[in-house]
Amino acid sequence: MAISAGSRAWQRLKRNPLAWVSGGFILLLVVIAAIGPSLLQDTTQSQISNDLLSGPSRTTLLGTDELGRSILTQLVYGVRTSLLVGVLAAASATLFGTAIGAIAGFSGGAIDLVLMRIAEVFQVMPTFILGAVIVALAGPGVFRVVVVIALLAWPQTARVMRGEVLRVKSLEFVAAVRCLGMRESAILWSEIVPNAIAPVIALGTLVIGQAILLEAALGFFGLTTPDVASWGLLLNDGQRFIRQAWWISVFPGLAILATVLAFNLFGDCIGAALNPRAKERAA
Repeated sequence: MAISAGSRAWQRLKRNPLAWVSGGFILLLVVIAAIGPSLLQDTTQSQISNDLLSGPSRTTLLGTDELGRSILTQLVYGVRTSLLVGVLAAASATLFGTAIGAIAGFSGGAIDLVLMRIAEVFQVMPTFILGAVIVALAGPGVFRVVVVIALLAWPQTARVMRGEVLRVKSLEFVAAVRCLGMRESAILWSEIVPNAIAPVIALGTLVIGQAILLEAALGFFGLTTPDVASWGLLLNDGQRFIRQAWWISVFPGLAILATVLAFNLFGDCIGAALNPRAKERAA
């Protein structure tokens, strides 16, 4: 019996050790975001001890900040913020970019030209500077940050989707369904897009890492909501005490590095698994 493309991709993904490591770390982050805060007292805004700037110890595993707040607790709460921003921004950018890219690639002509020129305008702008200006003008807020990141990330998804649509629409099966009298819109969304979506899925995973990194950078410069736990805000707080309390900056920095790296590696693994030209290896 023939094996479906999805089954073959799943088999390739299962045989990739990097997929297991990066995927396992992402799953751990999801579990921490889901149940971690309920296991800890909310001490992100209140003083928990008189041990100000106390280093890692048996009682305070990752140390405390200048107000006596646990760095571990703030990191756990920061997981929820980072994943929320990353997933929502990536999903929004992927959906919007997919729609724009599909319409541009399928329509061609003036519509394709205009949509791709708009995408290029967003791509040539410095991402962080533009994001910082928009957030500064619109005001801080988690969902404002999500909207800004999505607006900055959609062009790359649109360009990838456009290229895939151009490839798929030239295949013979598209001409066949067109001969059957199917409407053009139905051909695009029910026949072409499902066969062109694979690279976009992999790219969407990479966008999550980019969104988390951008949110942390905005938080570092104080452009996110100060009353919401954020790894970037922790870095911002810790820079004043980097010589005497290195743990305030180092642990959030390691969390950002590990999380972004995990999403990037997992995205690469998904891309390799979904690539129909990937070489099959013996189990």
